[in-house]
Amino acid sequence: MASRRYAARSSSAVQSEPEGGAAPRGPYGEPHKFDPSFRGPVRRRCCTDILCCLIFIVVVFSYAALGIVAVLHGDPRKVLYPTDSSGHFCGQKETSNVRKPILFYFNILKCANPAILINLQCPTTQMCVSKCPDRFATYTEMQLQHKLGKSYWEYYRQFCKPGFNNPDKPVSQVLRDEDCPSMIVPSRPFLQRCLPDFITQNGTVTVANRTSFKDALEMARSVTELQHAAKGITGLVDTKELSMKVMEDYAKSWPWILLGLLLSLAVSLLFILLLRFTAGLLLWTTITTVILLLACGVWVCSVELSQLRHRPGSNVAIIEVGLQTDLQVYLQLTQTWIVLLVSLVVAEASILLMLIFLRSRVQVAIAMLREASKAIGHMMSTLFYPVITFLLLTVCFFYWAVTAVHLASSGQAVYKVMSPEASCLHANSTCNPETFNMSNMSQSALCLGSQCLFAFYGGETAFHRYLFLLQLSNLLVFLWLVNFNLALEQCTLAGTFASYYWARRKPQDIPPCPLLSSFSRAIRYHTGSLAFGALILSVAQLVRILLEYLEQKLRGVDNSLSRFMLHCLQCCFWCLEKVIRYMNHNAYIMVAIYGKNFCTSAREAFFLLMRNVVRVAVLDRVTDFLLFMGKVLIAGGVGAVAYLFLTRQIPVIQEEAPKLHYYWVPLLTVVVGAYLIAHGFFSVYAMCVDTLFLCFCDDLERHDGSSEKPFLMSPELHRILGKSSQLH
Repeated sequence: MASRRYAARSSSAVQSEPEGGAAPRGPYGEPHKFDPSFRGPVRRRCCTDILCCLIFIVVVFSYAALGIVAVLHGDPRKVLYPTDSSGHFCGQKETSNVRKPILFYFNILKCANPAILINLQCPTTQMCVSKCPDRFATYTEMQLQHKLGKSYWEYYRQFCKPGFNNPDKPVSQVLRDEDCPSMIVPSRPFLQRCLPDFITQNGTVTVANRTSFKDALEMARSVTELQHAAKGITGLVDTKELSMKVMEDYAKSWPWILLGLLLSLAVSLLFILLLRFTAGLLLWTTITTVILLLACGVWVCSVELSQLRHRPGSNVAIIEVGLQTDLQVYLQLTQTWIVLLVSLVVAEASILLMLIFLRSRVQVAIAMLREASKAIGHMMSTLFYPVITFLLLTVCFFYWAVTAVHLASSGQAVYKVMSPEASCLHANSTCNPETFNMSNMSQSALCLGSQCLFAFYGGETAFHRYLFLLQLSNLLVFLWLVNFNLALEQCTLAGTFASYYWARRKPQDIPPCPLLSSFSRAIRYHTGSLAFGALILSVAQLVRILLEYLEQKLRGVDNSLSRFMLHCLQCCFWCLEKVIRYMNHNAYIMVAIYGKNFCTSAREAFFLLMRNVVRVAVLDRVTDFLLFMGKVLIAGGVGAVAYLFLTRQIPVIQEEAPKLHYYWVPLLTVVVGAYLIAHGFFSVYAMCVDTLFLCFCDDLERHDGSSEKPFLMSPELHRILGKSSQLH
């Protein structure tokens, strides 16, 4: 009796088929027809997108070869330890640099070159010294002072090439042969590198009480140029000291971090368990809790802001303070609380508006999450599949990072023959400074007086010439592998949940080991399709990254048109990436169910959604928003407990809190880790909802609710989604 009433209500919500069973063909394709043999994911299928599969396999093996070549050529020690132009480490034992632990740059202004970001080396002659210069002088000034006493030359020659002792040599020849630096400025050792000693006087940055100076070639220079050049070096090494303190904090607090992550795991599992039985009550409680917490945050910000308005020094801008490791500094600024207040008010208003205008959609999303809880309850192994994805992504990230560092540190010092005679046949040829004086190059009659001088960092082999392209290739393949692993997870989970939906009797007709079966189908038949979709997304992401890089480089350029065009391109590719990601997501679901190639699956998924556009409108966004609030609640709750513990505000375990340099190090780790753990679990829910919804749309087209063509959806799901077409 109940089934007949259900069939009657069902038929009223679905457009009946024309006589003869032929469905009308609209602009978005022909609806799926009834097939009595269809039982969910197609079992008999063939390999799809074979060409892309072969290309993907070749690229993976080539990527492995690139990593091997990078490891053979690179030396990561160059990133951490300074090396001179001969490739010797400063302060290295059993070398001439054993008592020279500091690196000195002949022309530090060249360190502003963008090549430093690629080669991790400053394109100027470098030598190891025992101490940094403590005075300002140019080579021309030294020559004038040398006539009055030898002490000026004795001091200056410390920063010249070993063995050079000719202070009367013309400046042009000295600079040409790079015997000495054109000038020296007061410097201090910073992470074993001589960097200019900047001093602020009355708000003006100076070096040796100067804001501008002239080098040995009488060219005007400014302190700003020195600052910009020094940033090129400190940008690579200034995190070493901070990293040491951070590592110490991790060493002291890692047991408590692990405990916080285990707590977030337990809370996430408890949330999922409650979601299984009390989905509506739990989600409405979550929404209410988030609203109350945001309101409380608004009140706290208002109180703090009113107290800071009359405190001197609180009106300093955040950008003037710069990057500080002590977070209390920012909490003393009015601007910080204004930003927090505005952010919380916007978030609060957004949630309230969504509840007012989309309350019916919230009900539909809760119904979908309730149905997803039933599906996951029958296949609990799906909750732990994201762990496999996390491990694979970790391997990909580690391999990319190691390869990138080895590629960046593979540059070697290249020396060229510099001859005063234009007729020298060996001019500009590569040479070895250690054997140059005994070679035929220096003894040639046309090359008398020639020298083997440092030219640049890099190399002249094909490997070094295409180093930048290899770095881009490394990044592109990394993005490809990351997106492929995510695609594999989506396709595997989609096939698993589709087998649940299309089972006529649940759970009796659910196939055994549905997760393993779906994974094997995805790997065996659809590696090419997954790689195809991942490649399209990766190319869009790479273009976005390159545009971001160009924006960083053009920030100091006063060209409004170029910046406007760049921002337009960034916006376009951001939108394109979102569209591709959404299309891929639905295409993988269709691949998992029907076993067709990527393009066909993407087209059919798009047409299916467009034929049900009224039902799909904002439903997935509302569902994602509900899950997002659950993740925020879990991460925020665990983070609040961690904050109270680390700041010793829990009397019972007050003495157990470790003494740290920065309490935000373990706190941030726990909050981010808790969010990622919750995201891993809830991403399974999001995938389940999307899969069930596509199956629901397909079910409505294939069946009409009669005894001959019964629906496979649950009555509650049909009651909620069947009426959703009348909501707007």
